[in-house]
Amino acid sequence: MSEVDRREQTLAMVNKYKATYQMYMDRLTPHVKYRWGALGFGLIAFFLRVAYGEGWYVVCYGLAIYLLNQFLSFLTPKFDVSLQQDEENNELESGERVDEFRPFIRRLPEFKFWYNSFRALVLCSILTLFRIFDIPVFWPILVMYFILLFALTMRRQIQHMIKYKYIPLDIGKKRYTPRD
Repeated sequence: MSEVDRREQTLAMVNKYKATYQMYMDRLTPHVKYRWGALGFGLIAFFLRVAYGEGWYVVCYGLAIYLLNQFLSFLTPKFDVSLQQDEENNELESGERVDEFRPFIRRLPEFKFWYNSFRALVLCSILTLFRIFDIPVFWPILVMYFILLFALTMRRQIQHMIKYKYIPLDIGKKRYTPRD
């Protein structure tokens, strides 16, 4: 078998595994509650491992920072709201106001948020299997720093949401039910 044939065979095998992986991801997509439940269970198990193992605080802190970053991307609109507000002001000044519905489009879709978080959780769980990643730190400082970082970042995000009047969650929106 020549080198070219081996490469083609390897590429075909890789494409087959990618297609199978994508099929399973597509099957997971509609099961929102189960996906998030599995992530929540995994996070609880991970934090219990860190607490009872009394180590890997830096790995845990890195996971928490990454999840905070993912959450902020999930809450942030894809398009800059301040630019849209400027466009609306220009339309009002010129008298060409167009009342079109502009839905909230996230910078990070829900499935990608879950997928990235689950991958990070699996990676950090694997890192806790090796003592080399158990870097000695005074963990209360990490906890206080994360709480401070979370509070300041969420305060800024909530102020941005209030200023530009957008709600990224479906809380309080009407849901219509069919009549019997």
